[in-house]
Amino acid sequence: MAGDRKHSVQPLLQPLSDAGFAWFSISYRRVNPADYGSKPAIATAALLGGAVDDVRQAVAFVKEHAAEYQVDPSRISLVGESAGAQLSAMAALKPGPDGNVDAVVGLYCPSDLVTLIQTMPFIPDSLRQAVKGTPFEGLLFAYLRELSPMNAVHPGAPPFLLIHGTADTVVPFQQSVDMCNKMRQAGAKCDVYPVDGAGHGLKFWEAAKRLTTYKGAMIDWLKRREPVLPSEQ
Repeated sequence: MAGDRKHSVQPLLQPLSDAGFAWFSISYRRVNPADYGSKPAIATAALLGGAVDDVRQAVAFVKEHAAEYQVDPSRISLVGESAGAQLSAMAALKPGPDGNVDAVVGLYCPSDLVTLIQTMPFIPDSLRQAVKGTPFEGLLFAYLRELSPMNAVHPGAPPFLLIHGTADTVVPFQQSVDMCNKMRQAGAKCDVYPVDGAGHGLKFWEAAKRLTTYKGAMIDWLKRREPVLPSEQ
């Protein structure tokens, strides 16, 4: 519903640059905030599977223009926070043609959207009650299950690093724990990096140095995902 590719993820960009990673910060389609709180808003949200396609198209674009940007199209990772983490996870778990990526870093990733919509404090209970037991509720939940990374896990999934504040009241920390457990059970690799006492949002983490240690952990984890090239041996 909100956010900007230049400002929302800004704390991530300098550490990536300092570590020598090329990065591309993308836009994707959003729900109109003016509709929030009305029944049509949920219907609009159900159309946001197209936002996953936006991420898939961004991966395809970078691969197609890799020579122009002087990047290696075979060494691509997706990094996202909040809704961007959910979209990145889905694009990685269900990639487009030639859209495979090597790794995913998700910050406070919503991995189970059905549980989230039932517990998220920003959704009025009156709105939940208005659709409870209706055919629309069944359709919505089926669609949210389809868009939940938890339900798209498979043995060939790329490795995930899930960074999450332990005091997050928007997307509970348990969502990342459950997602990692599901991946490990499937034979895929996943790590959880807890940010002790942190809530939801990088901009809030920036205010306390102790909440920014995730940056070094993220860079170290991404570097371990990089294959050693012949010139580096």
